[in-house]
Amino acid sequence: MSDDNTPWMRLLRELFGDDAEAAMEELQRMGMDPDALAQASGMLDNPAMMDHVLGQIRSLVNQSQGEDVNWTLAHDVARGVAAQGGDPTVTESVAVKHRNAISRAQLWLDAATDFNPTGREPKVWSRAEWIEGTLPTWQVLTGPVAISVSQALGSILKGAQEDGAMSAMLPGGDATGLVGSVSPTVCGMHMGQVAGQMARESFGSTDLGFPLLAEPRVVLVPSVISGFSQDLDIDEDEVLTFVALREAAHVRLFSAAPWLPGHLHHLIERYAAGINIDIEALDEAVGQIGMSDPEKLQEALTRGIFQPRHSEEQEVTLQSIETLLALIEGWVDEVTLRAAAPHLPSVGALSEMLRRRRAAGGPAEDAFSTLLGLELRPRRMREATALWRELSIRAGHDERDRVWSHPDLLPSSENLDEPSAWIDRWLAGPDAGDDVDRELEALLSGATGGAGGADSTADSTADSADTTQEDDGDPNGDADHDERR
Repeated sequence: MSDDNTPWMRLLRELFGDDAEAAMEELQRMGMDPDALAQASGMLDNPAMMDHVLGQIRSLVNQSQGEDVNWTLAHDVARGVAAQGGDPTVTESVAVKHRNAISRAQLWLDAATDFNPTGREPKVWSRAEWIEGTLPTWQVLTGPVAISVSQALGSILKGAQEDGAMSAMLPGGDATGLVGSVSPTVCGMHMGQVAGQMARESFGSTDLGFPLLAEPRVVLVPSVISGFSQDLDIDEDEVLTFVALREAAHVRLFSAAPWLPGHLHHLIERYAAGINIDIEALDEAVGQIGMSDPEKLQEALTRGIFQPRHSEEQEVTLQSIETLLALIEGWVDEVTLRAAAPHLPSVGALSEMLRRRRAAGGPAEDAFSTLLGLELRPRRMREATALWRELSIRAGHDERDRVWSHPDLLPSSENLDEPSAWIDRWLAGPDAGDDVDRELEALLSGATGGAGGADSTADSTADSADTTQEDDGDPNGDADHDERR
């Protein structure tokens, strides 16, 4: 059995190098019959199969060298998961049908918001095309955490190898190349599995409440929309149009407020930067599973590897993310309802269904939670929808949409508790906060001005009055920002 020409010795030599002989002896000591296994697998009669297995091993090891995450493997796994059960190519007739739904949605949205379409050609994608389009953003957002997990896992595996704890899983002892490839491979499988699952469940590019593309563009995935509509007692064309409305509304908002996608991404990255990995939990998973089954090790990464406790900074960031997502989803909800109400009989049922799906957390949110330990839930979406609706009724959609001109103008989480009070202050205009600011400025000037304090206060008050007259009606003044936050 030590003949290097036998299939098993070629495989073991590939895995363990000079320790292949010891590995074979360990297999035999454990009661395994390599010849019988080789015969059962078909390797003895099919050299091409053996070459394929060896090629896969070489590829994984080579891909992972110098990388913390095997992104090539992540891509391939994502494509494989997305294709499970079939991933039909988008035919021209299907593409035309969905482009027409997008055009119809854009026309209806013109009556509900002053935000304009991007002008970019909409895309109708298969799930595989969705993977290709969105994976670069996934890599940017989740990459730092995936790298941290990979480094922690690699450290644990290396330590286990050095102290001999891996001997049962790695007969023959040292297999440095293989150990070094396990961590990037496992994390690449993990990333790909989650991205592929998202591709099976995403209607477009904005299911998470922020765009997964580098530039705002309307995208629809027909196979996912069709599968979703099959479970509903609603006309499929209505479902398609409503989904197109929501996707197009998201894209209009992100295009009209170009600061918004980057701001959300920054908040997510800031949250992720504070994530701590539970080394003990990860070490326990490795001890139970070992490195002999990368697939099971990858599954272990979905359970309890992140420290459950957030830092104070993370709690603040998490609240900011949830509030911003609620404001985005609430605005989209309000706009699509207004746009669809004259045209879609089932708009109420569809809106409520998607609102619950979004608030409870669908597959997209679950996938992100798996990757980052971050639950992207717009928990206060109903309150945000009510705020946007009241502002629309009282002041019109142009005033409602003006709130998105700067992040400092957006309502806070506390404002969602009393939306009418916030709207009152917003509609009162910039003058509502000027008197308070002038009094504060006068007080500070008087406290620090010494003998000239009174004169300084008078001059300051006069200057403030002049400034108020010059800036009257300016919605972006500093006082306005402070008052409306």
